[in-house]
Amino acid sequence: MRKLLEFLVSKRHWFLFILLEIISFVFIYRNNAYQRNIILSSANVVTGRIASITGSLTSYMDLREINRDLSERNGQLEMELLRIQEQLEILQADTLLFQGFAPDSTERPFPYDFVMARVIYNSVSYASNFITINKGKEDGISPDMGVVSDKGVVGVVASVSDHMALILPILNPKFNLSCKVKGSSYFGSMTWNGRSIKYANLEQLPRHVEFLQGDTIVTSGFSTIFPPGIIVGTIHAFQKERDDNFFSLDVELSTDFASLSNVRVLRNYRQEEQRTLEQEGRKND
Repeated sequence: MRKLLEFLVSKRHWFLFILLEIISFVFIYRNNAYQRNIILSSANVVTGRIASITGSLTSYMDLREINRDLSERNGQLEMELLRIQEQLEILQADTLLFQGFAPDSTERPFPYDFVMARVIYNSVSYASNFITINKGKEDGISPDMGVVSDKGVVGVVASVSDHMALILPILNPKFNLSCKVKGSSYFGSMTWNGRSIKYANLEQLPRHVEFLQGDTIVTSGFSTIFPPGIIVGTIHAFQKERDDNFFSLDVELSTDFASLSNVRVLRNYRQEEQRTLEQEGRKND
């Protein structure tokens, strides 16, 4: 307290000067209309500028939540589109294979839904990259769940803790994905060559498959992880493999891994049932 009083006493002339300045401005403001208008105009400009900056900052802070909401809505629309595609394929199969019989019109439930998650760690410059998200066991996440972004496939859940999960992305040589050219039934195996974060290789695609540069590559659905039809990328270039019966395609990935922020983790409610059945089938080999 004593030091504070000593400081105020030592600076008393400054405080007196500021007080007299304030009194002078008050007199000018009250007794001169022209100066009063200038002060009010300047104050309005400053206030407007501050309000504009504050509004911009508030809008910027709200962008993360807006982007998350948009991503969730996109996910819901994508799931609905995949469900409709599945129902259409079922109806087409019923019409082609069972002509003369009334097709089953009962709508089968689509076995996939998703959980929104935020990327809290991401690597793109290593030989084996990983991604960490902020959702784990307590959010219903488990290993071998597919992960997608608004633009396409990201990877698969490798391991989980209570509140986080580790993702094995396409940009990891251990990741392997069954893909096909959109509109075709023939599939191949996609892996990352480690040279660029923008491209991966789709191999073992039969030679008689027709495609063009720029055609879309999608998931084949031949797994318990991803439903069919999710975008992976587009054909950038292609060449024959050593075995002339197959093509090797350079695929430009749809997902921009360098700017990845929000993802969706896919849950397949029939995954365990399918795996159990397939394991029983392998026992008979």
